[in-house]
Amino acid sequence: MRITMLNKYYPPHLGGIEYHARDLACALAERGGRDVCGERVRVLTTNESRTRTVEESGGVEVVRLARQFGVSSAPVAFGTAKEIARMADETDVFHLHFPSPWSELSWLTARTQVPTVVTYHSDIVRQRRGLALYRPFISRLLDRVDTIIATSPDMVRHSEFLATRADKCRVIPFGIHVERHAPTPEVTARAAQLRAEHGDRPIVLFVGRLVYYKGVDVLVRAMGGLDADLVIIGQGPLEPMLREIATDNGAITRTHFLPPQPSSELIAWYHAADVFCLPSVARSEAFGLVQLEAHASGTPVVSTSLTTGVPFVNADGVTGLTVPPGDDGALAEALGTLIADDRLRLQLGEQARERAFRDFSMERMVEETLGLYREVACGK
Repeated sequence: MRITMLNKYYPPHLGGIEYHARDLACALAERGGRDVCGERVRVLTTNESRTRTVEESGGVEVVRLARQFGVSSAPVAFGTAKEIARMADETDVFHLHFPSPWSELSWLTARTQVPTVVTYHSDIVRQRRGLALYRPFISRLLDRVDTIIATSPDMVRHSEFLATRADKCRVIPFGIHVERHAPTPEVTARAAQLRAEHGDRPIVLFVGRLVYYKGVDVLVRAMGGLDADLVIIGQGPLEPMLREIATDNGAITRTHFLPPQPSSELIAWYHAADVFCLPSVARSEAFGLVQLEAHASGTPVVSTSLTTGVPFVNADGVTGLTVPPGDDGALAEALGTLIADDRLRLQLGEQARERAFRDFSMERMVEETLGLYREVACGK
């Protein structure tokens, strides 16, 4: 099967959608490489310069069109619709990743008859003025594609664009390489070193960008009355404010800011932590893959009950605890409960690991996605 993915950017460009598209594309290509008649995967995306390049990465052909300019965070590459039309003869299924405005507009313009699916990653939450202009194109896109991939049942129920199109939606949750989070001797040794640096103090871990919707300010406030250390791995514009909050509530000596870490070090931190926290406060947090990374490491999570996939990933009372968004008192109570109760913490961590390996593996996501491709391709 010949698959062409469309997205605004592709790694090494940083971004959650970009990383998901790469992981899925590479996993499909790897699976196809084991089969003489297997999957061939191509990605059509935008370069970060005014040059067109073609390369192979992880068994995936990556075509990067020249970027002319950008509107907000959306790049514009002239000729994308023509390229889509040209690739249609060599494609069995197109796969779009929403939101990617120029790719979507170009696909609509190309008017290809090739079966098409779109992964609906997130609602447009903060850019209200842009959404007013974007809305008609979103509706046209979702009405024209064959199937919409939603990453959780919660997104289908609560998204204004998906709720009215529930019959077109197929829930395929994200998957990760869960096996990479196994407690190898190297990981266990490094985790022990990290824990030793904190003495006997419990460790609460946060990983992510320091931006408004992550709610890290709520977490720092909650830490004021907890006898534990907070390790924040990430960067962003809110770091000065977070340091100020930690200073004001007396938690600054127990709050440690680290830049983004390489994969091996990050996995060790997941194993070193007693609790992982994702305190997001807005629907911009549509899934929370970092929760799965913590779960695969056997670490329970405290997260918020957003109307997105966040509580779907972190099942309350099964893999961790959930609290109302923005409630630092409830967050402190939940963190305190897990820190104080060794038996509960270990039980939830073990259940989290089992659920991650059972329901959120890369293999499961690839098989379900490939099954959907075959359905839509045979339906035409």
